[in-house]
Amino acid sequence: MPLSPAFNPPDTQDDPAFRLTGDWCGAPVQPVGESLIRQASTLPEGAFDLQGVRRMDIAGAWAVLQSLGPGSDLSRVRGKPEHLRLLEMVAAADAARPKRRVGPGPFRALLERIGRGVIGIGAETYGILAFAGQLMVVTARSLANPSRIRWAPCVSMAERAGLDAIPIVVVANFFIGAVVGLLGVNTLRQFGAEVFAVELIGIAVTREFSIVITAVLLAGRSASAFAAEIGSMKMTQEVDAMKVMGVDPFEALVFPRVVALLLTIPLLTFVATVAGLMGGALITWAMLGLGPSFFMTRLVENVGDTHFWIALSKAPVMAIAIAGIGCRQGMLVEGDVLSLGERVTSAVVQAIFAIFLIDAVFALIYMKLDL
Repeated sequence: MPLSPAFNPPDTQDDPAFRLTGDWCGAPVQPVGESLIRQASTLPEGAFDLQGVRRMDIAGAWAVLQSLGPGSDLSRVRGKPEHLRLLEMVAAADAARPKRRVGPGPFRALLERIGRGVIGIGAETYGILAFAGQLMVVTARSLANPSRIRWAPCVSMAERAGLDAIPIVVVANFFIGAVVGLLGVNTLRQFGAEVFAVELIGIAVTREFSIVITAVLLAGRSASAFAAEIGSMKMTQEVDAMKVMGVDPFEALVFPRVVALLLTIPLLTFVATVAGLMGGALITWAMLGLGPSFFMTRLVENVGDTHFWIALSKAPVMAIAIAGIGCRQGMLVEGDVLSLGERVTSAVVQAIFAIFLIDAVFALIYMKLDL
């Protein structure tokens, strides 16, 4: 029958020993152990007599060690050999436990975060350059030997990543053109120059919105899909199996996706331009009474096709950026679902950032060229 744990405080100053009795095991140890720790703190040099202890587990040993205070001087403990060995084991385990580190101050934490960010940017830049170099090698090898190109995946990817995106591209750019027309008409009406809304719609849609909105939609649609597809293959070790069989993953997975977007994004840009102009023409017709024929005539005479070709010149660069970022993030996926989700998110964010950066660079170039 188990005996409740108990202890007797020192009787005399000549023998300041706490005498423990009973079974120092399990849950009953906690209240008795807390009382022992409180009383032992008043006698820091007190000894502990465990001769009356019948059984002891880790909970009981831990209560005794806490009563001994910092350092846990086991020379102050008398008891059975098995109890002393248990105390030594628990004391050694406590000493080997990693100590809680004190966090750095706020200023140091800020500096460390900035440093990690700088290192991360450097590592990311190096990874992007390495990926781009490998893609260029594969592209040159494929162009030198066209029989290596896998045309079936290219066509399939072009259909899924490009042609299937036509409805959403048309709808989005139609409403963008309508919004630009609405804002242009309301703003220019204050100056009695509503008719110039045609030029505003033509330049804004053909030069900027058609390619940028199309590229952003492809970044959210295709870049994420590329990262998820290749990432899933990485998780199931299909990419490793391709390497074992002598198949270059860049030739089989990355290059067809880049070619697919290169082929489809100019078509999507043209469709987006037409849809945006239709939305703007509808607004000018409804608000100003300018018919479609007048809209097109003024568009051709005063806007021309220069802005459309400027937008189209951005398409290949954005296509390579979107496909490359999506495929690279897919290649970086590790063996868990959390990594897959992080890489898909990174693919979309980086692709959208790259689109705006490319657009800004082209704007500066054409501004210097006075185009």
